Amino acid sequence: MTDVTYEVRDQIMHVLLDGEDTLNSLTPHTIAGLNTMIEAAEKDHSLRAVVIRGAGRKAFCVGMDITFLADCFGDPAGVFVPFLESYHATLLRLESLPVPVVAQVDGLARAGGFELILACDIVIAAEDAKVGDVHVSFGVPPGAGASQRAVRKLGDQRAKALMLTPTWLDGPAMVQWGLALASHPYEELDAAVEAFVGSMRGQSRPVMAITKHLLTDARERGFREGLDHELALFKRLLAEVPDHAEGFTAFVERREPFWGDADVSGLR
Repeated sequence: MTDVTYEVRDQIMHVLLDGEDTLNSLTPHTIAGLNTMIEAAEKDHSLRAVVIRGAGRKAFCVGMDITFLADCFGDPAGVFVPFLESYHATLLRLESLPVPVVAQVDGLARAGGFELILACDIVIAAEDAKVGDVHVSFGVPPGAGASQRAVRKLGDQRAKALMLTPTWLDGPAMVQWGLALASHPYEELDAAVEAFVGSMRGQSRPVMAITKHLLTDARERGFREGLDHELALFKRLLAEVPDHAEGFTAFVERREPFWGDADVSGLR
């Protein structure tokens, strides 16, 4: 069974999929843990980023637990479908967090683990990571969003190549295909992730939240509609959140800014 544990250190929430013995596989217990973590991240206005990794060296997340999967195939309507609906909703919540979510991928990730990676904003992988979809090989299509997120992140042909064949990507290939931002030797992975999320410390959370929302929302809107939406949110932010004034004053006075913790969840 995979527990989900987390701790906040200096504005960064570090999340661990803690099920090394089962390769950090997914069960309803894991989904409940992810939702608890997401709720905590939503409420903690000190956060500037969330980092998710798997326990151990063998896997990030291999998807559904094999024993639980047997229960799913034994009762598709009563067990499998409710689980997928729950996971689908959880990934949407994760994707909507007001701070960037970084997947630190080491080892194996497939199926539901691949879908978790796709729902994260940034992926930084070990060079020897091994990532694939493999739903087709198990005789099922994806059910938690992979088909929609993959084509948006990878493009049409690469998404189809990855999801219709038993293709596996290592870290450098993930970067080449657009699935990861960067890959590093395993020994350097922790430091690389820390350097990346460290650059977000001290930034304005309300402004980060609005900017992330605009970037994510751009997938759903036409170009002109998106431009109008960006300008509308810019105007509302100036009117309702004082961070722009603090940012300018701090720059002129050559000091660090003191950001507030305004809740901008309603600015959508």
